[in-house]
Amino acid sequence: MTGEDLAAGSKIRLARSADLSDLVALEQRCFDTDRISRRQFRYLLSKGNAAILVAELDNELRGDVVLLFSRATSVARLYSIAVLREYRKQGLGRHLMKAAEREAWAHQRAYLRLEVRKDNLAAVNLYESLGYRRLGESPDYYDDHMDAWRLEKSLAPDQHPELAPVPYYEQSLEFTCGAAALMMAMQTLTPTLDLSRTLELRLWREATTIFMTSGHGGCGPYGLALAAVKRHYPVDVFVSGEGTHLGDSVRSEHKREVMRLVQQDMFQQLRSQGVSITRGGVSVKQIEACLGRGGIPLVLISSWQIYKARVPHWVVVTGSDENFIYVNDPYVDREEGETQIDSIHMPILKEKFASMTRYGRVGLQAMVVLYRA
Repeated sequence: MTGEDLAAGSKIRLARSADLSDLVALEQRCFDTDRISRRQFRYLLSKGNAAILVAELDNELRGDVVLLFSRATSVARLYSIAVLREYRKQGLGRHLMKAAEREAWAHQRAYLRLEVRKDNLAAVNLYESLGYRRLGESPDYYDDHMDAWRLEKSLAPDQHPELAPVPYYEQSLEFTCGAAALMMAMQTLTPTLDLSRTLELRLWREATTIFMTSGHGGCGPYGLALAAVKRHYPVDVFVSGEGTHLGDSVRSEHKREVMRLVQQDMFQQLRSQGVSITRGGVSVKQIEACLGRGGIPLVLISSWQIYKARVPHWVVVTGSDENFIYVNDPYVDREEGETQIDSIHMPILKEKFASMTRYGRVGLQAMVVLYRA
């Protein structure tokens, strides 16, 4: 993708490996802190889910913009934008942003998200003039402890989903996604609920039935539902199959037997509480019907398409529209340069989400829906 920056006479193009030293020099001239390192630029230039656009004139880089493309979702993230001081206030930043939006759209991303310093009023005004809206804020985000606004723009003008105001909580351990998802759902329905790591671990201990091949176990649907019922939330459970949930994740027959007994006990407790348990799996239509009744669905997915890990993973559905299911994912892939903005209201194409909601060899599907008491 190329184009002419009419305001500053600069050509906007995709960066190449040969631009590495110039990109580092541009970063050094534009920023005093929070700089992208040479090693990071080299990685960004070579990886498949990023793009760097540069504004060039007379073999000089005047500015650049770095985009990250979230795997399996329809979100692009503006990781960085830089313009040399002597070329600012000439429209170059605006043209770089428009080029970034075109590049994101070319990568089939329907949304572009970014963070911006709260005290950078010029940048905030630029983004908002381009149609970006505030998603929230990130306290103590930058090296100097300045807070950031989280902003988003829909690149498809017909995308205006109604999203539930689900707060965000990031799982603190690799095996507590279910507990973290449950916490988000509970605070949506009870805004005064205090979310803490103590609560996260308490819920995990209550809800887990699972032995993994190594390490700690995760949460099953009956366990999550029982933990919610204990806290007086009305709950619906949807699950496929009659066997031991996630039993194919362990090799030991002894461990599978323990899982079966624990699951059976949880099932009986749910039945004694009058909880509705629907067999037959989970569909997009069921999810949307639950949302329409004011429910907050927790859905089990396979994280392979997003994180290339064959592990079960819980997310919270926050809304839907004609094309997408939106989720809060308690996991943030920080090794890939992601932040919480990448995990909040993640838009996933409906057909892709439907394929994610099957885990393991038996294609287990599970959903736990919380309602206001």
